[in-house]
Amino acid sequence: MSSRAPRRAPDRVRVVPVNPPAVRSGTARPQSRRPAEAPREPLWRDLVGDVLRRERLAQERTLQDVADAARISMPYLSEIERGRKEASSEVLAAAARALGLGLGDLLSRARDELARVTRPALSASRHDGLCLAA
Repeated sequence: MSSRAPRRAPDRVRVVPVNPPAVRSGTARPQSRRPAEAPREPLWRDLVGDVLRRERLAQERTLQDVADAARISMPYLSEIERGRKEASSEVLAAAARALGLGLGDLLSRARDELARVTRPALSASRHDGLCLAA
């Protein structure tokens, strides 16, 4: 029997990445020290356009039909749906009304979409993959 005291576990935790750095010619390449770029938030015009397009398609209506009902040109409505144009509040209200929505409904749906697409990015950790602790 040894007269040594039992060994205590260290107070520090060591993190071991699951995906080690790439290896070239038997030597590990140092990892970049650049901070991770913040995810780019979507543009409001993209969110609003997506909501308009989804609602139009859900109603099985054509661009021409909705553009006529909103009294705007079909190419302009298409550009709004694709996020190419920043439409005025009057144009957005007209497009929403043509789809049976109020402006508040359109903006609320766009806000919900913004929350949905940015929530995972905000809660993501620095490390990708699995983290083990002992």
